[in-house]
Amino acid sequence: MTKNERHAVIVNDLEREPALRVNEMAKRYGVSSETIRRDLAELTERGLISRTYGGAVRVISNEPALIEREHINVTERQTIAQLAVEAVEPDDVLMIGGGITTRFFAQELALYREPLTVITPSFNVAITLGGCANIKVHVLPGEFNGAEGQVQGAETVESLRRFRATRAFLGASGLTEEGPSDATIPAGQIYQAMTERAMSSYILADSSKFGQEALYCYCGWTQNTVLVTDTSPPEQLAEAIARAGAGVMQPNH
Repeated sequence: MTKNERHAVIVNDLEREPALRVNEMAKRYGVSSETIRRDLAELTERGLISRTYGGAVRVISNEPALIEREHINVTERQTIAQLAVEAVEPDDVLMIGGGITTRFFAQELALYREPLTVITPSFNVAITLGGCANIKVHVLPGEFNGAEGQVQGAETVESLRRFRATRAFLGASGLTEEGPSDATIPAGQIYQAMTERAMSSYILADSSKFGQEALYCYCGWTQNTVLVTDTSPPEQLAEAIARAGAGVMQPNH
């Protein structure tokens, strides 16, 4: 188990168990207590857990629930959605993730008049596009997460691996030089599978995500990755994207 994998497991375990002690984690993950202390220090610095004497506890939330995010950065999300639709071509097979920005994207996509196929875990995306005569919508199976309005879990990821798509459109909780990341492991695993099964991936994320490092980094910047955003990324992020050969779509650019 790598450090990043261990970090993800620690946070995931704390979602199920309100508190864990250092010696318990060391035994569970097969590493030394000192390694666990370093892990907890890093995760605390990133705001993913809270340290306690001799262990760690979960934080209340890593990102606001879907309903809380609906009225945040609306103008920026609308701009991103309009830009992203410009990348769509007739007869495309699209994988569309969950979240608020992808919902804005689906609303713009509903105005598209050419034939498309959409594969999504998001009920909001499915409802938005389900009435469009030109769009075939496949809703993935899985365990329903009411707070996020989408299905998730091993069944969802396994089902995704049976599909191929021309483009994936995904949200992100954070954007760093390493790549886009999501605040939850289940969503991150879905997005990772989508990037692996699509010919190209479009990351729909507004400028508030710049420099933010969320829990699960679901892909790196590659030649098949495009960031769709509302303004120019900061210098270090822009350089990392350029070095990887990835693209950026932004207004007047």
